[in-house]
Amino acid sequence: MNRGKWNSITDVPGVKVGHVTLHENSSETSACTGVTAILPHEGNTFEQKVPAASFILNGFGKTVGLIQVEELGVIESPIMLTNTFSVGAVLEGTLQYMLDSNSAIGDSTSSLNIVVGECNDSYLNAMREMKIRPAHALEALRNAESGQFAQGAVGAGKGMICFGKKGGIGSSSRVVDGDEAFTVGVLTLTNFGNKEECLIDEWLKRNGSSVKTEIEQPSTSFEDKPDGSVIIVVATDAPVNERQLKRLTKRAAIGLGRTGSSIHNGSGDIIIAFSNAYTIPHASEIPTITHTILRDDAPVMNKLFLAAIEATEEAIYQSLLHAVTTTGRRGRTVEKWPFHS
Repeated sequence: MNRGKWNSITDVPGVKVGHVTLHENSSETSACTGVTAILPHEGNTFEQKVPAASFILNGFGKTVGLIQVEELGVIESPIMLTNTFSVGAVLEGTLQYMLDSNSAIGDSTSSLNIVVGECNDSYLNAMREMKIRPAHALEALRNAESGQFAQGAVGAGKGMICFGKKGGIGSSSRVVDGDEAFTVGVLTLTNFGNKEECLIDEWLKRNGSSVKTEIEQPSTSFEDKPDGSVIIVVATDAPVNERQLKRLTKRAAIGLGRTGSSIHNGSGDIIIAFSNAYTIPHASEIPTITHTILRDDAPVMNKLFLAAIEATEEAIYQSLLHAVTTTGRRGRTVEKWPFHS
């Protein structure tokens, strides 16, 4: 299946991504962390909500906002990613961003549901210092752009570890051809797994790459590192509803499994999906909503499922391919994946 122009979530028209990265020296209180913002479309996400769903594969996570997403089937804010102890600060900064863009929120209309996901980066980042502040969320949102964006050890992924090596932000996309072309894009925040589990060499071989892993290099042991997590965000411009998006999230879980992850006990494996093919107005004088959506038995649905699987698998590997060796608190260093040609 073909990749999009950028091979990233921003191949879905209207989707934007922005980062803020904090990286200090290697003292006990060093910051090695950040914020990543995903904007579902170019308009006001509160006034024009997008259909959405989530799937909790393993619930060892502290994500905010998914209860209402599951109840109402919409997302009405940017999707924000950060470290575990910075969820509150990012929530506050995103709330300020949304309040600045709509004076009616919490006053003449309803409150606001913001979605924030997290992973634990405390091996490299002094999480207890809570260096991420609301202003960093605002900055990430203002930095958001379409097209190509940085991946690897950036934004929320700065301090993350994937398969025992440096992970972080990864993204990929697939274009589904048919009577009408649709795009499925995925962004991952990777912070899970052991090196021995990773199947990237098989993936590289399947894709005809000459890059290989130096398998003789011993695996690094992280005695103080807790079980990790992964946040997977799936975007599409296919006209599907929240129930069909839930089906896409479950296929993304298969993409995660393809990488070799065994979903450890303490791992928060959380998948969020949205479509921006149409939007749902916050308010309307008309009591009904009409949208054209794909039939479940339309042949293109199976292609969308495969696209979600393939893009998720590759997005996880892209977080490794883009990451660089990183030193964080206490002088701890996590090496990049040992690739060679």
